[in-house]
Amino acid sequence: MTAGYNTISMGTGRKEFNPKKVRPGIEHYIKEAGQGVVNQIGGAEKIDESVVGNFMAARFNNQAHLGGFVGTIDPALEFKPSLSVEGACGSGGLSLISGIRSVLAETADVVLAIGVEVQNTVKAIYGADVLAGAGWYANRKKGHAYFFPGQFSDRAGVYYEKYGYDYARKGMARWFVNAMENARLDSTAQEHHNNVADLEGLYHKMKPNGASFVDHLNVLDCSKVSDGASGIAIVSEEGLKRIGVDKKDAVEIVGFAQLTRNITQDPPDMVELTTIKKAAAAALKSAGITIDQVGTVETHDCFSIAGVLAVEALGLAAPGKGAEYVAEGKTARNGVMPMNTTGGLIGWGHPTGGTGVHQAVTIWQQLTGKAGSAQIQLSAERPYGLTINMGGDDVTVVAIVYKRG
Repeated sequence: MTAGYNTISMGTGRKEFNPKKVRPGIEHYIKEAGQGVVNQIGGAEKIDESVVGNFMAARFNNQAHLGGFVGTIDPALEFKPSLSVEGACGSGGLSLISGIRSVLAETADVVLAIGVEVQNTVKAIYGADVLAGAGWYANRKKGHAYFFPGQFSDRAGVYYEKYGYDYARKGMARWFVNAMENARLDSTAQEHHNNVADLEGLYHKMKPNGASFVDHLNVLDCSKVSDGASGIAIVSEEGLKRIGVDKKDAVEIVGFAQLTRNITQDPPDMVELTTIKKAAAAALKSAGITIDQVGTVETHDCFSIAGVLAVEALGLAAPGKGAEYVAEGKTARNGVMPMNTTGGLIGWGHPTGGTGVHQAVTIWQQLTGKAGSAQIQLSAERPYGLTINMGGDDVTVVAIVYKRG
């Protein structure tokens, strides 16, 4: 993968965001992200096919058939293969997997992968209903009004009961602080303008309140409602020569896995992200490495508890020890395992279908030294990056292992 590009993650938190003003539509974001990639690879004529990952444009924007918008990026992309893929919040990851499989199948040498979502089009409570489609909608009436915060609130509640409320909140607070501090270093992040002095104090001041939100999470535990898109080129070695990009400016895909659990069933264990655990293990096995050889991780922190549980699912900490691992600073940008170095979903933003591609762009930036102010130092002994993109409540998971080119 190479030539990554992110639009701004737009929404509350950005100084220029105004919910009362007309904002760009989904076609704008597809075009900007696509052109951001095209301009780095010497022209759209070098692209063989395109894949757009998106979750709910049909409801947020009354627009389906997103593959048809690829031609707006550049006339050279018209009358070439293009399709859209959907897997809830994992849609961006599925666009990456689709491109990887095309390259491995030798049906394409250069694939443009885009992830996009424009969802600041409805009020929050209506958006919650749209996003509930990432779960089994038949359970909608039995769930919380804020369906997905309710799902992960339930997970947090079980974690509190099993391991302790104050203990868990300490780790979740540190996850939030890391997200804000990292987002401040990326000019495209939704929380880039965040200047709160006492982030941890703010977090603990906002106690979870089921009467106003959900029982076990506050709004700071939640990812952002975001408009945005990311793009990246997935290429074979022959494709890399075609686009004139040196290997040092690319990352090699050395392992991947895409797993899906039964959406109609409850999670097998409320304090384990089982699909993430299985997908990450499979991706690492296919790469022939262990988690200890990974230098940085981008994980799907739709909620702070998801970040804590991902730490445990990846085997970085034993069950129940994830909150401690985070609280001790081990996932901070200068920690043992830097995670979500541009803010993740809580800090950078969560344009739902775009997140998986944004994660890949961040890993590409970090492994090639292109992360700017957000750059971390990676050791030669740990040259790998890992992305975990999750759709729904641990239903669809895409895990990809990357290595410096």
